[in-house]
Amino acid sequence: MTPILKSGTVYGVGLGPGAQDLMSVRADRLIRGARHVAYFRKAGKPGQARRIVEGMLRDDLTEFPMDYPVTTEIPLADPRYAASLAGFYENVAAHLRALAESGEDVVVLAEGDPFFYGSFMHLFTRLEPHVPVRVVPGITGMAAAWTATGAPITWGDDVLTVAPATLPEAELSARIADTDALVVMKIGQNLPKLKRAIEAAGRMGEAWLVEYAAMAEERVIKLAEVDTAPYFSIAMIHGQGRRP
Repeated sequence: MTPILKSGTVYGVGLGPGAQDLMSVRADRLIRGARHVAYFRKAGKPGQARRIVEGMLRDDLTEFPMDYPVTTEIPLADPRYAASLAGFYENVAAHLRALAESGEDVVVLAEGDPFFYGSFMHLFTRLEPHVPVRVVPGITGMAAAWTATGAPITWGDDVLTVAPATLPEAELSARIADTDALVVMKIGQNLPKLKRAIEAAGRMGEAWLVEYAAMAEERVIKLAEVDTAPYFSIAMIHGQGRRP
């Protein structure tokens, strides 16, 4: 009688904001023990996730870099953009599923937290119906960013809004005006639009930009003073709510 092969598990492991000592103990254990590690990156680049775990991986490791398709020439609203990414996620998920179905555990490295604006969730939805998937949460980049400012992000009954800078400008401005505390992700080329939206909401004097939070290049600066925002940038406005 042929024995039934036990499926392996795909682990989505949150790496936190970028420093090894800000990972959880569970994440550290899984990464150091992994025989198969997968991570997202831009083609031709080592990838931030892989850089974070440098020196932690075992010698007999098998790596699976997942190179994003080049989509910069396709507008975000163009159906071809979603189709290109969907095909990419289907292909890499199929590879990870095959590994798990052969009995191998796989660690997928995820910057920040796997379930917060991350690529891993697109794998999760494709893998979870077929093989065991476990998620290890991580400290979010925004938590590292507001910590870098040296001030609490919320007080008392403050409402915190987390918004992507990819929103239409009018909607972005309305949400900024209607919240106590604010975090804005996905800035990049959307910086001019974000600055206009914050200005229209009358809150530019309160706004900060944190670059490379918890990394060696960390910088905190007033948003009004910047003209460019690197990929690892987060904008924020601190709440000023009820205090004892």
